[in-house]
Amino acid sequence: MAGRARHSGAPLCGVLAPTCLQGQPGRTPPEAPISSAEVDNCHETAEELAAKLEKYARFFHRKVKDTDGKDRPMWRTRWSAPATWSGDRTHPPVLLVFNRIGERNPNRTVPRLAECTQHLWQGQRQKGGYHHYDGRIPIIATGLNQLREHGPTGPVFLRFGRDHKQPLREAIGNPRREAADARAREEAKAHQEQYQTQVRRAAQEQEAKKAAEREARRPVCTGCGARFTDERWAVAQVTDWGTPTDSHPHLCEACKQRALAAERQVAGKQEHQEPMRRGAEHQSFQRSPHRPVCTECGAAFTDERWKATERVGWGASPEPNPTLCEDCDRRFVADLQQAWLDEHRHEEQGQAVPEQRASGTWFSRFRR
Repeated sequence: MAGRARHSGAPLCGVLAPTCLQGQPGRTPPEAPISSAEVDNCHETAEELAAKLEKYARFFHRKVKDTDGKDRPMWRTRWSAPATWSGDRTHPPVLLVFNRIGERNPNRTVPRLAECTQHLWQGQRQKGGYHHYDGRIPIIATGLNQLREHGPTGPVFLRFGRDHKQPLREAIGNPRREAADARAREEAKAHQEQYQTQVRRAAQEQEAKKAAEREARRPVCTGCGARFTDERWAVAQVTDWGTPTDSHPHLCEACKQRALAAERQVAGKQEHQEPMRRGAEHQSFQRSPHRPVCTECGAAFTDERWKATERVGWGASPEPNPTLCEDCDRRFVADLQQAWLDEHRHEEQGQAVPEQRASGTWFSRFRR
């Protein structure tokens, strides 16, 4: 495991120490990307190397109860391992370093080894063009001469299942998935922004619709035709048991003040004219239900004569002859004046007033 390398005199630890295998004995530093390393001096066959990788797989699957009583992979209780960049729950990677001393050619051993261990490292291809490596072992191969030439950060590591060499961190990681996740995040962000824009637009349209409907309901002053302000509208809408509390709910504030001023002025005039109105009402005539008829000629009274002869209040009629029509009343007054003049003239001459005939003048009726 970490810091544990099998080799035959090849200075592997010295080459990988700066970035990979430095740390306390038996423990990998948190940033170290390598857990296990196998060094082959090109003496073993691909089948023998595959058997070793099978042992790695059995070790990675071994579980023990942790301090909290839950089953966990044993290797996680011995060595700390950061979460992978890609998010896959992969096993620790195994690095194969070939030191070309023996008779076997690593260029032929590596393809055969990859074929024998395909079930250990092959991932599941996804729709986005990347692979899931959950429960798989990243197996990376490189040459010691290439490490000496380019260092552990150079593109000298070939991961089984890939057709090109990469730097160590890219070989261990899952760059295609990382790129796909980045694209998915960007698409989700763009979709969310688009959705938020649609929501804001819908909210604005809804607010505009509500504002238009409210403006359509806004009252209009019946006096000047101006629309009510919000304050005036709120005051005019207040009711007490269904009855508006405002004195002029159909007028705007300016028209209401003018109406109140006019009403106060009219009320002052009415208070000043109230005594005169009461006297006039007391003297107003009370019309009888039937039109009167002249007692002399039998003609019906005109509206003017009828009104003139009616009683006023509780008093009598203002006319001296309320039973006569207007023509008979004038003749009566004329005959009365003539009779008075004749009587006065006879008194001045010392003569007696001659007896009038029964069917003579109007005055003869009053003399009897």
